[in-house]
Amino acid sequence: MSSQPDETDVVILDGGLATHLEALGCDLRDELWSAKLLMENPEAILQAHRDYFAAGADVATTASYQASYQAFAQRGRVEHEAQALMQLSVELAKEARDEAGGGLVAASVGPYGAFLANGAEYTGDYDLDEDGLLDWHRPRWEVLADSCADMLACETIPSFAEARAIARLLEETPNVNAWVSFSCRDGEHICDGTPLEDCAALFAGNPQVVAVGINCTPPSYVKSLISHLSACPIVVYPNSGETWDAENHRWLGLADPMEFGAAAREWRDAGASFIGGCCRTTPEHIRQIRANLR
Repeated sequence: MSSQPDETDVVILDGGLATHLEALGCDLRDELWSAKLLMENPEAILQAHRDYFAAGADVATTASYQASYQAFAQRGRVEHEAQALMQLSVELAKEARDEAGGGLVAASVGPYGAFLANGAEYTGDYDLDEDGLLDWHRPRWEVLADSCADMLACETIPSFAEARAIARLLEETPNVNAWVSFSCRDGEHICDGTPLEDCAALFAGNPQVVAVGINCTPPSYVKSLISHLSACPIVVYPNSGETWDAENHRWLGLADPMEFGAAAREWRDAGASFIGGCCRTTPEHIRQIRANLR
């Protein structure tokens, strides 16, 4: 794939991998989340990728969001075993892609906050500075950069310091393409309070960066956030938009896939060229996105 889509095309991403794995019967109540299935049930990950391609996705995002040497070490996996598991995440996505007859594989690079497993990917409240984050990310980055994935998906980034660390990692690996997407707290700022446009400016003009945008963010913020992203192609894959109604014990929001698909038209018209879903979105959400955009 070229580093940018044709201006008339929208690249359709997949939806919530963990959400669909749970629908397939997997128990993800674990700090490793979907990455634990790389050890316990890789066939389920393969099936989830297959289902998203069947729904119309152009891209499979790997089950490496919470995979890292440090996380696997906590499960007693030594370095070469951890490396093999991270490589497996890409191999599973590639197998599903090949079975589907085409598509792309994006190797997920989750934030440091995902390893902390304390919600910090939604606050940016870290105990590491930029240099510490660079050192933490680099070992996993090197594995995924050498994995033959089509690109890296640096996603749910809540911290300006972490964004700067990712920009430095891209400088270290000039043959790697990536998109960079941020978790945001409102229609203008990423989760640590930095204006989104300041984050995007770190990557403007870098030919390695296929897109900059937002994910794991309520869809109600997307149009406003897109307006702060003018320097490069835009990627958006928000959550379903649901909020928990504790009184009536139900989820409320854009859970309806048809509503989500219709919203995707607005995001495209506002300038997004990579569109998918994040938490609590399903293959049906992706099917509706494709129906509305193609």
